[in-house]
Amino acid sequence: MLRKTIASIIFSVALAAPAFAADYTIDPTHTHVAFKVDHLGFSKVLGYFADISGTLSFDPAKIDASSLDVAIKADSLNTLFAQRDTDVKGADWLNTAEFETITYVGKKFTKTDETHGTIEGDLTMHGVTKPVTLNVTLNKSGEHPMTKSQAVGFDATATLKRSDFGVKTYIPYIGDDINIEISLEAQAAK
Repeated sequence: MLRKTIASIIFSVALAAPAFAADYTIDPTHTHVAFKVDHLGFSKVLGYFADISGTLSFDPAKIDASSLDVAIKADSLNTLFAQRDTDVKGADWLNTAEFETITYVGKKFTKTDETHGTIEGDLTMHGVTKPVTLNVTLNKSGEHPMTKSQAVGFDATATLKRSDFGVKTYIPYIGDDINIEISLEAQAAK
């Protein structure tokens, strides 16, 4: 019985890997910002942005002192259909020639339990800045097995209205609500 109890405690400690206070750089090869939007009620169009960079500071003991600053190249949009990509990057939609970067700056960080929380921040897209709240899950924090530096990973979701950012083409046929899914991996800055 004692052996089972000790094994159970060790297993629990291993699963609850500690998160370390650090400044991190987003790993663009393991970070993804995807979106989904309604198409005429028949289907959902999926897409993603491929060029993401940024930094975050994260201290699990002082969540409110965290920071997040993300930049996305708007022109890196990909919906896996070249003509649609050209249209959405064009002047009637995102106008990526004029508005080259989408940014998100975290302002308020709230912990709801050991692995969940919210980030309230400002999203700037298409030349418009609006508040957007991310619902965040801490996936893992600890030593990266390859680089041996501290790493952290999060998933996050949000829903926003594209019309709030001045992107109104074909509403209501193409949905106004955009569902965002983010998976982010970052390593401690060296």
